[in-house]
Amino acid sequence: MKKLLSLLMATLFLMSFKTDKPAYRLFTGKGKAVTYQKMLKELAKADVVFFGEQHNDPIAHWLQLELAQDLHLLHKGNLVIGAEMWETDTQSAVDSFLLDQLDEPVFVERSRAWPNFATDYKPILAFAKEHQIKVIATNAPRRLARMVAREGLKGLDAQPQTEKQWLALLPLTVDMELPSYKKMRGMFGDAHGASASASQIIEAQALKDATMAQSIHQNIKQGQRFLHLNGSYHSDHHEGILWYLKRLRPELKVMTISTVSQGQLDKLEKEHLSRADIVLAVPATMTKTY
Repeated sequence: MKKLLSLLMATLFLMSFKTDKPAYRLFTGKGKAVTYQKMLKELAKADVVFFGEQHNDPIAHWLQLELAQDLHLLHKGNLVIGAEMWETDTQSAVDSFLLDQLDEPVFVERSRAWPNFATDYKPILAFAKEHQIKVIATNAPRRLARMVAREGLKGLDAQPQTEKQWLALLPLTVDMELPSYKKMRGMFGDAHGASASASQIIEAQALKDATMAQSIHQNIKQGQRFLHLNGSYHSDHHEGILWYLKRLRPELKVMTISTVSQGQLDKLEKEHLSRADIVLAVPATMTKTY
């Protein structure tokens, strides 16, 4: 009887654990679970796919590589990859690295590669190099974005054309009523509205968004498809980069992915609904790359 009771208790104990521990789950923006193959089928219809990542999430970086490989096959080599992680004035370094004309340490220095390059972005560049895929450095130079964060867009007036050439066309329109920018105002402003510094930070964010949009606009040719890697905040809710891209190329079909962290993966949490066309949910306990 004791043995039977012990066996029953052990069985109940084991049943209390989940039978599966997935590393990620995919959902539509409406919260419906979706398979990778179904997602791929939908994304393949888009001219531009924005993969919004959390910069230190290994699952997002792995899935970016998997998606790039599959889109490259589906589009028969007509895929271009763009990345927030490199700035427009480093394009020559990116090109030289992909042509095997720069050693990695020199490339890392000249391209101002992010500290997590080796773990998170080197694999997708290696894939692009192997298959001769063009990689576009899309982001605004950080020195100029930092200046705008300090002085506002007016600070660009004194910059020479040699600097302005790396940015979106000026003067730049910034819609401070966009929900994503209003959220930033709430983060950096005070109870009575945005402080001067909050407005400048939003303008710096907009400069990055607009520059990335223009980089895509200038580098997607007829018949090509574009996969863009960026932090989720730059493309969530079809705002940020997409707001500017729609004004440059309204005919483009655009789809988005956003990476979120959840305590459970059974369903998409309410706060993440409508965040993107596809939401990549990763366990909150997932190991981070930094």
